[in-house]
Amino acid sequence: MIILIPAYEPDHHLPALVRNLQEADPWLTIVVVDDGSGPDHKETFDDAARLGCHVLSYAVNSGKGHALKSGFAFIAEHFPGQDVVCADSDGQHGVADILAVADRVRHVTAAMVLGCRNFTGNVPARSRFGNTVTRGLFRLATGQGITDTQTGLRGYRADMLPWLLTVRGERYEYELNLLLESKQAGYGIVTVEIATVYLDHNSGSHFRPIADSIRIYAPLLKFLGSSLSAFVVDLVMFLIFSAFTDSLLLAVVGARLVSATVNFLINRRMVFEHGRDTSFRAAATGYVALVVVLLSANYAAMWTLTSLTVPDVLAKLATEMTLLGVSYAVQQRFLFVRKGHAASTVHAAQTTGPKPLEPTVVETHIPALVPAQFQHSMAGKSGDQSPKRFRSNR
Repeated sequence: MIILIPAYEPDHHLPALVRNLQEADPWLTIVVVDDGSGPDHKETFDDAARLGCHVLSYAVNSGKGHALKSGFAFIAEHFPGQDVVCADSDGQHGVADILAVADRVRHVTAAMVLGCRNFTGNVPARSRFGNTVTRGLFRLATGQGITDTQTGLRGYRADMLPWLLTVRGERYEYELNLLLESKQAGYGIVTVEIATVYLDHNSGSHFRPIADSIRIYAPLLKFLGSSLSAFVVDLVMFLIFSAFTDSLLLAVVGARLVSATVNFLINRRMVFEHGRDTSFRAAATGYVALVVVLLSANYAAMWTLTSLTVPDVLAKLATEMTLLGVSYAVQQRFLFVRKGHAASTVHAAQTTGPKPLEPTVVETHIPALVPAQFQHSMAGKSGDQSPKRFRSNR
């Protein structure tokens, strides 16, 4: 079992966490990624290396998603076949909770394990608000209910590493993208309840409320925006058709044909950015089938509600909100699927033998560990930001 800890400008909590983990389970292997913390924090990472951690470092802060993928690539190269638990460096994840997630990972198949907080007690308003918003948007867009979508305590089976390296995102949005793409990759989500811990009112967090919130919510907001645009078109066309015909069926079908075309084109080009990996004909055929099913459900719901004397506009609103999550889940999992997803990608990373590591502290350039998909995600960054130093006492 590998414990992966991404860290940016950590304090004394990092070596303390490492020490406590080793005391609880001496057989754990711990990998720490220094996400460009700078020379002021070198001593903290040196302490972690002296305790026996494998420490990866690079010069420029690149974000939590980048740090996690650097760690995943290193683990796939040096420790193939090992499961991974990711934990934060700020002391908010207790050793008992980390080990509980690790234990659950050993007993699941084809699923990620989330250590979910219950958000009881003295929770900072910013954290409570952020999780509430993300949880609500996630449920609205996917139909799935997860109590803690922002948790950094997560466990992954070894065979998930290739997929983890293909998911987009370099900063905090990466972890939400994993949740959004897990279904279409064939992975479930299992939760383990953990303690809710905030040290000094979460003052050590490097989360940027505006910039990082935009990054995190972008995938959900793009879909909701696309759905809202299509809904407005659908509602307007429904009212127009209703004015010229007494047939509810014709009004519903006519409006949906127009709005569905708008929704399909927007989603394929802007929402599901890898949607163009699927041929236009295949995606369009699948979308037509989805529209037929949703249209049938839409008409049945509209007929039922209007029969109960619910006004047309209110009936339309209630129906569309109910079917929104179904539409997102089907489109993401079946229609706009990334090529070479999941187990078919980076298979070589799992089959190569482990490379022995020096038992003393070393500083060297790390060999090329990053698969082609990850290299592409790094290409747009200025300068060479691949890991520069690897230090280990193991």
